[in-house]
Amino acid sequence: MNNKTLLKNLSVLMISIMTITLLTGCGSSNGSASSGSIKILYTINDNNDSFRENLYASIKSEAAAQGATLDLSMCGDNVEDQVAEITQAASKGYSAIICRPTDSSTALQLQAATTLPIVYVNSAPDDSVLKADRYIYAGSDEGDAGKLQAEYVIKKLGNKSSMNLIIVMGEKGHSAAIGRTKAIKNTLKDAGIQYNIVFSDNGPSWSVEDGKKQMDTFYKTGQSVDAIFCNNDNLALGVIESVKAHNENPSAIPILGVDATAEGCASVAAGDMSFTALQNAKGQGESAVRAAVLLAQGKSISSLEGATKDRLHVFVPFEPVDASNVKQYQ
Repeated sequence: MNNKTLLKNLSVLMISIMTITLLTGCGSSNGSASSGSIKILYTINDNNDSFRENLYASIKSEAAAQGATLDLSMCGDNVEDQVAEITQAASKGYSAIICRPTDSSTALQLQAATTLPIVYVNSAPDDSVLKADRYIYAGSDEGDAGKLQAEYVIKKLGNKSSMNLIIVMGEKGHSAAIGRTKAIKNTLKDAGIQYNIVFSDNGPSWSVEDGKKQMDTFYKTGQSVDAIFCNNDNLALGVIESVKAHNENPSAIPILGVDATAEGCASVAAGDMSFTALQNAKGQGESAVRAAVLLAQGKSISSLEGATKDRLHVFVPFEPVDASNVKQYQ
């Protein structure tokens, strides 16, 4: 081989190497990665209710569909344990975190503990601590559930000018308990209805037992009530147990839940619970994983269905469920 031919071959080789370098360099400069290399930590206090079980099943299924690795960590009600888990996440090779905060008011503490993006689920921190395409919430707009409940009662009771109400709120400080309760009141107020809350309380959890206990307490007051708003289906089912135990017919008064769980829908079909609003656990889980994958790749959530313009939320709509359409949800 003469010198001229050798130089020509070397030039071709150098051009090929430069082309490969440029192509691979573009891939790494924007922080992109394949879904298969993404490892997600899902941290939650527990899965001790139907909705959270369904949410986890959806998150697990969607992570598999995306080719991402998912690990579940349950920290109980210990904020320090959740902070410690999140602090170690980056060193353990995780790319993003999906978090059901034990206490939503600790979001800044959770965010300070990691360099990774966080997708909050099921319990929303205040919007002021979220950050576009970095710390976001994937779920449903809690106010919509309370609004749907109140609209149903207004129609059911023939737009009464005044009402006596019970509101069984659920877990103290939880974004759902706060947002749904606020929307109930605002919707009634906007409709010009004078309402009197004859009983309202938080419980330590969202359980059937809490709902029954609170309704049993109400019966001791001897007051009358026109509608009973419960911030989830379990609480409503507990209220129904109490009503029946006091030899009254639950169908005689609107009792409303949220989530449209299997048990809640069965109660609606049986005529005991009047109304529930579907909180789409499947849709929320899918949105959370899709958001986590995008954020792990350094991308925006703006392309996701339900993403808000400020890129702080991915919302999955609530859907009204009553006797007229409950079969669709069973």
